[in-house]
Amino acid sequence: MDNELRIIISGGGTGGHIFPAVSIANAIKAKHPEAKILFVGALGRMEMQRVPAAGYEIKGLPIQGFDRKNLLKNVVVLYKIWKSQRMAKQIIKEFRPMAAVGVGGYASGPTLNKAAAMGIPCLIQEQNSYAGVTNKLLAKKADKICVAYEGMERFFPAEKIIMTGNPVRQALLENKMTKAEAVKSFGLDPQKKTILIVGGSLGAGTVNKSVMQHLNDIEKSGVQVIWQTGKYYYANIIKDLENRVLPDVKIMDFISDMGAAYKAADLVISRAGASSISEFCLLGTPVILVPSPNVAEDHQTKNAMALVNKQAALYVKDAEAPEKVISLALETVQNEQTLRTLSENILKLALPNSADIIADEVIKLTRKS
Repeated sequence: MDNELRIIISGGGTGGHIFPAVSIANAIKAKHPEAKILFVGALGRMEMQRVPAAGYEIKGLPIQGFDRKNLLKNVVVLYKIWKSQRMAKQIIKEFRPMAAVGVGGYASGPTLNKAAAMGIPCLIQEQNSYAGVTNKLLAKKADKICVAYEGMERFFPAEKIIMTGNPVRQALLENKMTKAEAVKSFGLDPQKKTILIVGGSLGAGTVNKSVMQHLNDIEKSGVQVIWQTGKYYYANIIKDLENRVLPDVKIMDFISDMGAAYKAADLVISRAGASSISEFCLLGTPVILVPSPNVAEDHQTKNAMALVNKQAALYVKDAEAPEKVISLALETVQNEQTLRTLSENILKLALPNSADIIADEVIKLTRKS
């Protein structure tokens, strides 16, 4: 049977869905190198580049989410859902998977729906503390539901739930640099405190605005900053700062080696995406969370509060971030006791080996098909 292990993994839209999906695929491959894994994503979304870069084949569906502001546009959305269902059925017929995995995001809906209807065992992975719409709809059809937070019985049938945590990018855990080496790799001074500022894989306007408004405070503080702006915002920020010399601020559109960035940082300012939070837990990273208000059901705030309530992170509302977050960070990064407490508490929430545990569950399901 091992010679014909075939698995479909579907979902995406953001790095928060894609990184866990690739980690699960890598864990399956590590156990069964001959396994055939096919990804199904949404056309035009970042998985169409990131998945091939990780070495896997991907098929794209013309799926998109409902437009809650302009209801007339949903006529087109309904057509795209119908077309995606048909395409998903054809992909499944041709590939003949023995199990299907959904990681959330638009594309997992049609793929997992059709897989379940065709008698293929299904597993869904919910990264957030508040379940996404797609996964809630798929829960009845799924055989197993892997979660990262307690209390998910309020969304899913309790008998299907497995507490696995979220898979993270393996390279983060394998980074062997010393802190000094990591700081130097960004052209900065290992003797100074370092704050890493990230707005998720796509960047975040509020986080960038917060930095821009407080560059003078950063300069005076003696603290240095690694600042990932996101590709969308980078050119305008560089243009706005073209006449300004900021030796203690390393500005980047995208950080390819996040392992080095986390190792260099004494403190991180970040959105509260589920994958990022799982990484902070495993690495013991002190963090100030600024949840995005632009996500379904405000799930990033719920993710953040799960840590804040255990004194494992600090939290600033998005609307208050431009005024407060940089001053809080500059104060916190100089307080060794606060940094130590945050690190100790967030480490207690870590769930290691998530990708391996999920891969084992997927492989078990293939034996049912």
